[in-house]
Amino acid sequence: MAHMVVSHEHMALQEPANIAKAPAKKRGRTAQPKEPKPPKMPKAKPGPKAKPGPKPKKGKEGQEADGTQEKIDKTFKKVKKKRDRFKGMTEDEVMSRTLTDILDYNLDYVIIGINPGLVAAYVGRWFPGHGNHFWKCLFLSGFTDEQLNHMSDTSLPEKYKIGFTNMVARTTPGSKDLSTKELREGALILVEKLKKYKPLIAVFNGKCIYEMFCREMFGKKPKKLDFGLQPHKIPDCEVALYLMPSSSARCAQFPRAQDKVHFYIKLRELRDQLRGVARSEEIQELEYSFDLGLAKEDAKRMAIKEEAYDPGYEAAFGGAYGEGGPGPGPEEGQSNGH
Repeated sequence: MAHMVVSHEHMALQEPANIAKAPAKKRGRTAQPKEPKPPKMPKAKPGPKAKPGPKPKKGKEGQEADGTQEKIDKTFKKVKKKRDRFKGMTEDEVMSRTLTDILDYNLDYVIIGINPGLVAAYVGRWFPGHGNHFWKCLFLSGFTDEQLNHMSDTSLPEKYKIGFTNMVARTTPGSKDLSTKELREGALILVEKLKKYKPLIAVFNGKCIYEMFCREMFGKKPKKLDFGLQPHKIPDCEVALYLMPSSSARCAQFPRAQDKVHFYIKLRELRDQLRGVARSEEIQELEYSFDLGLAKEDAKRMAIKEEAYDPGYEAAFGGAYGEGGPGPGPEEGQSNGH
């Protein structure tokens, strides 16, 4: 038998056809398959707004109904500290006080107010309000040779022939608290005082007090009132009646002290005329004009400078005039500056 010799070369050429070659490896990380994006959901249409339910009820002392503490925020109002105006005294206790008249014979002027206010009754002095223009006007018009305050009130009759009285003696927070009976009786008492002491001029401090006096004394209010010497006469009494603007800083018609000085100067001139003495040349008014609009604007702009703090006020009753400087200004509606 013949032997067949197969060469290795021939066998190498006859590899199986179904054997696939392995792919070549690529360098780097293998790519990860991307996850599919979820489908977009359609937007829901907004429905009707629900009405707010009832607010939770608050418990006692700032607690909610469920017992939790209520949150403190800026909506809470700050509690204003109450000022102790009268050093522990109540208004009723202050109103039990009154203000003593400062009267004497042979006076040139008697300044007349409605009734004592709370501050005047508490301090026991005339025109104690640091915002009152009375003492400043006296000095600016030449009545006094130095700037005085309420602590000098008792020295005025002897030194300057000026006295003080009220139509009604009862102390009230305001003149509106007075009854018609009190005003009527007060007008009669005032006339008796004028007849007794016989001052040269009765000076009514403000239109309000003079209107009240005329209504009770003459039966009706004057149709027209001008500041200065009045045409009315008290029966069986030679005292001249003079009307001046209220010395209160709340006087809307004349808001500044300098606006009222003119009427103080005219009051001095009336005194000289009635006494038959030569006109004083120390204080002379060359020209007088007044613009209420400008005065109001200036009063607002100069409010702090106009009513400068006077240390003498704090000395009243050993500094008992009020904490933080002088006490409160005049009570509303009272023209006696108390």
